[in-house]
Amino acid sequence: MAGRLEGKVALITGATSGIGACAAKLFAAEGARIAVAGRSAERGAAVVDEIAAAGGEAAFFKLDFDAPEEVSPMIDAVVARFGGLDVLYNNAGGSSGDDGPLTEAPEAEFWRCMRVDLFGTWQTCRYAIPHMKTRGGGSIINTSSIVGAMGIVNRDAYTAAKGGVIALGRSMAVEFAPDRIRVNTLVPGAVGTERVLHFFDTEPHLEDQRKAHLLGLATPEDVARAALFLASEDSARTTGHILPVDSGILIS
Repeated sequence: MAGRLEGKVALITGATSGIGACAAKLFAAEGARIAVAGRSAERGAAVVDEIAAAGGEAAFFKLDFDAPEEVSPMIDAVVARFGGLDVLYNNAGGSSGDDGPLTEAPEAEFWRCMRVDLFGTWQTCRYAIPHMKTRGGGSIINTSSIVGAMGIVNRDAYTAAKGGVIALGRSMAVEFAPDRIRVNTLVPGAVGTERVLHFFDTEPHLEDQRKAHLLGLATPEDVARAALFLASEDSARTTGHILPVDSGILIS
């Protein structure tokens, strides 16, 4: 029985660890050939090797949004390697401890969030879409966060960037629907990676935030499965939407 992504080429950013690595392995198991994009060649090679050991096909491509001039050549290299591009999953991004109220956070942190979380998404979409058009369409999955859909303290820069990702996705969905390119946005809450679990365990004042996740913290696999739905033809008539994987925090 063919997988849900059989014959597709998928580029996943931030795919060397965490949610991205999990999605890379899941997409490969569903038949896609995977471009594993990220900053660490060592971790990327490990993901590629694991996919190959399971019978899939993948290759690593260096991606660092601190070097924006490298994004377009990277995507061209993906297309040269695999012959096309059908799915773009913009998973890379994140906040830092330098964020905070806009009256206190350093200006450099605002621009870091904009560069990595918003401009990075804008860039990969900009250079991937022409290749998708030649394939007769495709699926773009952008990653926002619950902070982009609700108010939260001490994250003003990250909130601004992730709110921009939601707005960008809606605009792109309208813009490129005639090209049969679907654009949807994942909105994870806290995801139970090793780093996040350590953060909650060592910061007692965050217990209320943990409890607000009514179904418990999501796992990387939970988010990857939601991305698979949006990447596959299961969502063939879904575009311009946000899909929370937040364990109910947005309604709590």
